[in-house]
Amino acid sequence: MRGAAARAVRRAAGALVAVALAHTLWHGLAEPGAALAFGTLVAVGELARRDRPDAPEHQPAPLGSAGALAYALLGQNAGQPTHHGVLETVTVVAAAALAGIVPHVARGRGPALDHLARRVLTVAFAAACFQPLYNSGRLEDRVVQGPYLAVFLLLLLGLTALCDAVLAAALAGARTGWPYGPLLRDGLRAQLGIGSAICATGVVMALGAAVAGLWAIPVFSLPLLLTQLSFHRITAVRTTYRQTITSLARATEIAGYTPPGHSRRVAALSCAVGRELGLSERELTVLEYAALMHDIGQLSLVDPVPDGATAELPAAEARRIAGLGGEVARQTGVPAEVAVVVERQADPYREQPALARIVRAVNAYDDLVGGNRHPGGSLAALEQLRLGTGRDYQPEVVECLARVLARGGRGRVVPVPPG
Repeated sequence: MRGAAARAVRRAAGALVAVALAHTLWHGLAEPGAALAFGTLVAVGELARRDRPDAPEHQPAPLGSAGALAYALLGQNAGQPTHHGVLETVTVVAAAALAGIVPHVARGRGPALDHLARRVLTVAFAAACFQPLYNSGRLEDRVVQGPYLAVFLLLLLGLTALCDAVLAAALAGARTGWPYGPLLRDGLRAQLGIGSAICATGVVMALGAAVAGLWAIPVFSLPLLLTQLSFHRITAVRTTYRQTITSLARATEIAGYTPPGHSRRVAALSCAVGRELGLSERELTVLEYAALMHDIGQLSLVDPVPDGATAELPAAEARRIAGLGGEVARQTGVPAEVAVVVERQADPYREQPALARIVRAVNAYDDLVGGNRHPGGSLAALEQLRLGTGRDYQPEVVECLARVLARGGRGRVVPVPPG
């Protein structure tokens, strides 16, 4: 079902671009100057994008999105009415976005067709809601200027943001297999952040161009460009932070306390279970960090646990090691929530925070099957977890883990630092 929805989105965008391109080639550009100016802005915005290879979603291009939205809402240029219409808007935005995406694709880091389809349909929606009403004069007749126009634009921006979030969730769900509801919720939450800045800049840019002409474009796009550069720096800091935690988690493997790859497997599978349970992106980040560091307490032991399998230890010993791990985690400067999850991972599930229940169940599963210690394999390991749902493992988490494993059990990709 998800794959069919994604294919429908791509086909709709492809058909719309084909029709728009044919119309533009036949009739020519009604507003060549505006098309060149806004097309250049969209292309530059796409070129300025920096995708993180390990990100679950490709990072937004705020400048390109604002430029495309401004072109869709452009009614006047220096006081003169424009006549570019919906199809010309789609043609210019699609061509400019494709030009900006090509260098990323050539480096193997581009967002390919899904991002382009989403951009085209979102811009087409905004233009279809605005251009016919404005060009026919009905917008001025019914809405007039002033506060009523502002209310209309705010309503249109809200609907456009909703359209973009729905398309993004549908495409991401088809690509990753994650549940649609949490993806849509995260998309709507993102619209309140950078999405608000994009919408505000797009509207201000369109209104500024209506009064001052195309010279308003660089003036109003500069603040968003600076915001985008700041966003890149924040993303780089977060990436470095994640790599630092991953390197720290590998210390138990390098020291021989845990099997190679154990922490990364637990982190990836925990994030997949968290997605299935509908956790937010912030909760998934805390879960990922805690899962990576869940065995860090073993570094305090004199004698390593056989194969690092803490799930098979007596309850008191497992809780002691978890407590040591919480103390180590706090000393590393990770958020307090991460340390709490590490510290409480061995408690009975009714006494645990929700994220610790996931880490405990996934860690026990990997302990049972990772070293081929369970003769019955993964199915028998799941049955053993089910037998412990009376005290040790939350039943909902175990069943969710079973569903994830049945689909292939892929979660967030945890980057492996060099060396």
